[in-house]
Amino acid sequence: MEFINEELAAYVEQHSEAESELLSKIYRETHLEVLRPRMLSGHLQGRVLSILAKMISPRNILEIGTYTGYSALCLAEGIQKEGTLITIDKNEELQDRINGYFSESEFQNQIEFKLGSALEIIPSLNQKFDLIFIDADKTNYLNYYNLVIDKIDSGSFIIADNVLWSGKVVAPLEQADADTKALLEFNEVVKNDDRVENVLFPIRDGLMIIRKI
Repeated sequence: MEFINEELAAYVEQHSEAESELLSKIYRETHLEVLRPRMLSGHLQGRVLSILAKMISPRNILEIGTYTGYSALCLAEGIQKEGTLITIDKNEELQDRINGYFSESEFQNQIEFKLGSALEIIPSLNQKFDLIFIDADKTNYLNYYNLVIDKIDSGSFIIADNVLWSGKVVAPLEQADADTKALLEFNEVVKNDDRVENVLFPIRDGLMIIRKI
């Protein structure tokens, strides 16, 4: 997942804005108490999400894949005062933890956590979004993309995480597992979709930044 050496990665983090006490707590407790902590965005990616959200200044944000809430809180840092962030996850075992972290945040009244399948919940959402973050099961990335592309207007953004998949996207195709194949297809569809423009940032495990034209 990491593509630069540890010394350089440490320098990058040292020269980026520090994470908040709450984010530091989420990072620490997730690594101590939750399975697969590498799914957490972490310091650098969290600061990237925060500053992108501040640049976009979204009124409405949709996050697909909450995990323990770290990335949602980073994105919320850029939301308008009257804005809302909806985040969806199907892991009910993390529900109390997520809601607990959100309740400690200054954004608690702006964040709505929805438990369930994003494939079922997204079609029921009637509002438009200015920023959408996709960070859930990789085999459904293209399905999520197809569901949300009409829920954003021209000039709005979609960000997709893990699009480099620890470098597996450039491994021989015959070695590709289902997740890798899904991400390869997603990356190609986005690159060739004339409704959007995109850039793939080699940050952590790869962030695909997509702007609707």
